[in-house]
Amino acid sequence: RFHQVHGANIRVDLSGTRATRVESFAHGVCFSREPLAPGQVFLVEIEEKELGWCGHLRLGLTALDPAPPATLASVPEFSLPDLVSLGHTWVFAITRHHNRVPREDRPEAEALAPSHPPALLVEPYLCIEQFRIPRDRLVGRSRPGLYSHLLDQLYELNVLPPTARRSRLGVLFCPRPDGTADMHIIINGEDMGPSARGLPAAQPLYAVVDVFASTKSVRLVQLEYGLPSLQTLCRLVIQRSVVHRLAIDGLHLPKGLKDFCKY
Repeated sequence: RFHQVHGANIRVDLSGTRATRVESFAHGVCFSREPLAPGQVFLVEIEEKELGWCGHLRLGLTALDPAPPATLASVPEFSLPDLVSLGHTWVFAITRHHNRVPREDRPEAEALAPSHPPALLVEPYLCIEQFRIPRDRLVGRSRPGLYSHLLDQLYELNVLPPTARRSRLGVLFCPRPDGTADMHIIINGEDMGPSARGLPAAQPLYAVVDVFASTKSVRLVQLEYGLPSLQTLCRLVIQRSVVHRLAIDGLHLPKGLKDFCKY
């Protein structure tokens, strides 16, 4: 869920899972309600865009406690540079391109080159350091329609810009043996690499989501960890048996299960 403390222009719905910037282009900083556990992904889907602004969603982590009277006296107007300048905060600005971070053991040209991940059903887990995360919910999905089967492939291959509507973006941290942690950004099921290093792994770390500029509304996506549920396994079997999602309507299945498979 989103924290009850957020920017002045943000409205969080009653479920605590959708944050919308109701005016202007700033004052859109949000936080996770609880600190993240190691390897836990805070995943959001872009629901609405707003034309006329430059810039996109910003994502990161902070060791500042949002709840007053704590380390954060008030929510700054911007995550970059305002919140970061307070210290103990690491934020990554999502752009239409060039979100991959060069790794220490890879040449920069290789790291920045597009790396198409395997198809969703071929490689069901995303592996980041010591963590295995089910890829199924990490990947954005189009609304069911005439061209949904084509658009879904673009999301799976990470061809569409990460700032597109219905893209899914997540943040997590991975502890290291020296007591620090690396922050990783995930875009549509693909790890962009360690976008920040040296985070204090022993301190509580909250997710930061800045609903900035052209990004108007985001929705939290709940993830499954460990073994996938029976419902998820059924969906994978059904998806293997159809050409694309529109064909699911013709199957003799309960409507609830069909909707779960399509969305």
